[in-house]
Amino acid sequence: MQHQELQSPVMLRLKHVVIRTGLSRSTIYNMLDEKSSSYDPDFPRQVIMSKAAVAWVEHEIDAWINNRIQKRNA
Repeated sequence: MQHQELQSPVMLRLKHVVIRTGLSRSTIYNMLDEKSSSYDPDFPRQVIMSKAAVAWVEHEIDAWINNRIQKRNA
């Protein structure tokens, strides 16, 4: 039997999500807030890492960016 190496997802802290998306911190949190006019139900939800830390799954952020590009090109 072959052993498959399990890869843990890469987690991005907020400053790296800001860099990846080009969005500000406040815009990111507004996109997550259902009460905000900037709410985006497709934007990836953060993962609670500890009481004081959240992070986003890298491939989910990449998929969201690629989806925005596809919508632009449609």
